[in-house]
Amino acid sequence: MIFDAIAGLFSHDLAIDLGTANTLVYVRDKGLVCSEPSVVAVTEDSAGRGERVIAVGHEAKEMLGRTPGAIRAIRPIKDGVIADFEITEAMLKYFLRRAHNRAKLVRPRTVICVPPCITSVEKRAVRESALSAGAREVYLIEEPMAAAIGAGLDVTAPTGNMVVDIGGGTTDVAVISLSGIVASRSIRTGGDTMDEAIINYVKRKYNMLVGERTAEEIKITIGMASPEGKNESMEIKGRDLVAGIPKVVVATSDEIREALVEPIHAIVETVHLTLEKTPPELAADIVDRGIMLVGGGSLLRDFDHVLRQETKLPILRSDDPFTAVVHGAGEALNNMSLLKDVAIH
Repeated sequence: MIFDAIAGLFSHDLAIDLGTANTLVYVRDKGLVCSEPSVVAVTEDSAGRGERVIAVGHEAKEMLGRTPGAIRAIRPIKDGVIADFEITEAMLKYFLRRAHNRAKLVRPRTVICVPPCITSVEKRAVRESALSAGAREVYLIEEPMAAAIGAGLDVTAPTGNMVVDIGGGTTDVAVISLSGIVASRSIRTGGDTMDEAIINYVKRKYNMLVGERTAEEIKITIGMASPEGKNESMEIKGRDLVAGIPKVVVATSDEIREALVEPIHAIVETVHLTLEKTPPELAADIVDRGIMLVGGGSLLRDFDHVLRQETKLPILRSDDPFTAVVHGAGEALNNMSLLKDVAIH
């Protein structure tokens, strides 16, 4: 206990957005210090002691789909929750040390963002992983709450704020009032589902197999949600499923929009279902204040136009959708009374 207290004096408190696709780390008084893919590369230990971590983050993501048999590139977070306990712990250790310039004797107070659909078992797994990785105290905040704080909304006021957070593994929709979530829905559809839809579309239409990284690049470069957007094209490289040799095709934005119809429809439907569960007084606030979009998936071109057409409500996008969640958790870290109000137990 005394050691923890002393180590705590030399540690900067951290906020971590432990995402399916990316992990972002915010250090108190320093701001955002790290934004890396949630990917870990492991290899069999030659001494027979199980698996050894050889790379984390950007370096490990470069290996996705390109590893020899002895090396595996793993994404330990699935659908916003921990799928591989040991690998997540190794990843958290890496991010904690990186935030403290590789110092080992640090015991920071840590805030971790989790999806609202998280179960009590999953909450315990997140807490235990962070404590094993070196955290002194762990607070959990639901991602839509952190996103609302990061987007500059007053979550403590008795007014309704609606947040749509489209992450890599999940989309969380929540109505927030008086430091609590009044109505929410989560679906396991997000940026990764969009990438899978693109992979399946290219396979169906062109008889060609592309990898996850290529699908993500296609989505970012020419992906769009609305048929009214500008139609662009790009070369896609992959493997021909018939001949088995490398192949190049040219795909257009219209084709990618067609590929993304289902995931976009699922997200819009979730927004509708959450609005149906919202109390009338708060629904009236949302008519005035609109819906706040956050998360990397909300950057899909023209997605805000599609949501505006479907809901007939004003749609706002936070200044930096990608970092809104971690910045909100960081602001809560700077304000302990707010953190105690919004943290979940």
